[in-house]
Amino acid sequence: MPVDTDADAQDVDQVLAALGPLPPPRGRLALVVVSGLPGAGKSLFCRELRRRTGVVILESDALRKLLFPRPAYSSEESQRLFAAIHAAIERLLASGVSCTLDATNLKERHREPLYAIAERQGAKLILVEVTAAPDVVRRRLEGRTQDGAALSDADVAVYERMRREVEEIPREHFLVDTAADTGPALAAISREIEAP
Repeated sequence: MPVDTDADAQDVDQVLAALGPLPPPRGRLALVVVSGLPGAGKSLFCRELRRRTGVVILESDALRKLLFPRPAYSSEESQRLFAAIHAAIERLLASGVSCTLDATNLKERHREPLYAIAERQGAKLILVEVTAAPDVVRRRLEGRTQDGAALSDADVAVYERMRREVEEIPREHFLVDTAADTGPALAAISREIEAP
């Protein structure tokens, strides 16, 4: 199995250990790549998808704080984090465990390594773009800073900066507006995960 040589083995082991007990291996593998701006509702969406399908979630915000208890959000830190996440995804898929990556994934160059991992491991690649209207996102982010319970440190200023960095997903993907009823999208994506 190809291993990401840029990933520190200890980082990968920490990421995998943080996932807790894994589901048993499945015949048909899926890698769900969830993209979207801060506050769009990615994490809530991913948790509901896990509830419905049992798919393992790698949540980049939580894993960043696992590896970097006081994150600086530097490019070097992000490279180390995503090298570990990508290597962990590769190991999960190689062992027959389907997974979901919950991260902004705003640029195609950040998504391309995930396409390659899915192809190498023979996993069905399911791309999901999570979105919500800017006023909805701003309200969510303002509420997030007040309650202090969110794993993400992104605020409205980070959202506004990142909005300018979004690159369209050129491949077929699901578009999910979390300000509306996500039930139909969750059902369709769940069927894709479960399909032979």
